[in-house]
Amino acid sequence: MAATTERFTALDVFRGMTICFMIIVNAPGSGANVWSPLDHAPWIGFTPTDLVFPSFLFAVGNALSFSKKKFETDAAFIGKIFKRTVIIFLLGYLMYWFPFFHREAGSWVFNPLSHTRIMGVLQRIALCYFFGALIVHYCSQKTAVIISVLLLIGYWAFLIFCGEPGKEYTMLGNAGTRLDIVLMGNNHLYHDKGGPIAFDPEGLLSTMTAIVNVIGGYLAGAFIQRKGKNYESIARLFMCGVLLIAASLFWAQFFPIAKKLWTSSFTLLTIGIDLLLLGFMVFAIEIKKVKSSTNFFLIFGRNSLAIYLLSELLLTVFQTIWVKPQLSFYEWINQAFYQKIFPGAFGTLVFALCYMMLCWLVAYLLDKKKIYIKI
Repeated sequence: MAATTERFTALDVFRGMTICFMIIVNAPGSGANVWSPLDHAPWIGFTPTDLVFPSFLFAVGNALSFSKKKFETDAAFIGKIFKRTVIIFLLGYLMYWFPFFHREAGSWVFNPLSHTRIMGVLQRIALCYFFGALIVHYCSQKTAVIISVLLLIGYWAFLIFCGEPGKEYTMLGNAGTRLDIVLMGNNHLYHDKGGPIAFDPEGLLSTMTAIVNVIGGYLAGAFIQRKGKNYESIARLFMCGVLLIAASLFWAQFFPIAKKLWTSSFTLLTIGIDLLLLGFMVFAIEIKKVKSSTNFFLIFGRNSLAIYLLSELLLTVFQTIWVKPQLSFYEWINQAFYQKIFPGAFGTLVFALCYMMLCWLVAYLLDKKKIYIKI
């Protein structure tokens, strides 16, 4: 009989895994070239790191498949998702503003709001959660699929018809960058390494396709709850995953796979891979009852937002505190320890793993004390 209210451990482990790997890829060590699997594709292409963020959005959709039944009225539903959206967005905005001061000519200078990045990872999560929740709450699953198709095709059309001719898929010629500059201004966009080029990989226009990752996660979660833990469910997840990957690779011949543009082919590819991963985890955890290491990821998942914020803010603190002039604690510990013992790219990986374990330790202590920070 299909399970309708049972919590699936595989879905919770999946969410914890995404937080774990988000921390790892966001905190590579310094002093050498980053270990290549921890680096994003430079523009067109795909690396394992490119899967992490869309997988978190997929996990957000999974969670929606459980939470949407908890609201008795539309007013309660709207109030809750609006509150969550605003809080997550503001947390993301404040995270990029933090630590609110920077060093300039040997003294501390206030970070002006006029040069603070508006969009970002948490901001995209907030917007995708908001629109994804509205779609799955008020629309049937069939309609949600139709809306997803329209979003994917519509984004492609925007880039083709509103981008700079001949440069539709370039950093500065794509329609998303041009829209972000018009609506938010150059100073409120992401500047890689503080350079003059403004391009936001979490821009407004590409949020259209990121919403589909949330819808995909919701549909997968609802399907597993409806069909239950059985081989038929796993087979269907695998089939859908393979079909989406095949569709993505075909579409990529015309609309390339690019995480920084969050292209429609990229969206299909990441949802397809996530379906395969989720199918495998349902098989291993729910059917074969493999429990080793699951608690490690469950601990991350129980305080996912709080631990992600901690990982970003603590890394900023490491990069702000100076051990000596012009040498941050982050640079110093990599030079004095990690690059000496593990020279080269492997040292950047070891630092990332150690930093992830530091964050996990905090998550473990919170879990041990039954402290769960929710919005």
